[in-house]
Amino acid sequence: MDFEPITRPLTDAEARAEAERIITQSFQPETPVRHFPTSFRDDTKVPTYGDTPPVHQDDKRIVPAWAAGIAVASIGVGAGSVGLGCCAWLVLQGLASVTLTSVLMVTLPLAGIAMVATAIGGAVSKARSVSKTVYEGPVTQNTQITNTSTTRGMFSRTRNDVR
Repeated sequence: MDFEPITRPLTDAEARAEAERIITQSFQPETPVRHFPTSFRDDTKVPTYGDTPPVHQDDKRIVPAWAAGIAVASIGVGAGSVGLGCCAWLVLQGLASVTLTSVLMVTLPLAGIAMVATAIGGAVSKARSVSKTVYEGPVTQNTQITNTSTTRGMFSRTRNDVR
């Protein structure tokens, strides 16, 4: 669409013609959008008796990749939740019949794991508490203690100095 810039004001006739041109151009149908058929029509003649022979119908549906991914993921989640549900059902069925043997079978492995964890924690604690500091040099020990005590009225104060 080529147009020349107008440098002068339009007359009434020119303005009317320009408005009419713009309106007809904007309401003019554009190139038609091609629509795809959503059904298949078979125009072959139907036989007078018996079944109709099959007709090949092209399948042109396209499944987006994200939809296929969601479908596969939902199948996996469903199968996993069924597996976890079966596992929980079996465990709860076993715990429902509480006998001394079943209680021992459940608690003994847990007690063994707790005992091993306590032993490892104690060993780590002992290993950390070993001092690796080596002091070198003369050591002097003074045991002189001076004790000053002052008592005035109801309050008293005692001060011990170790020198």
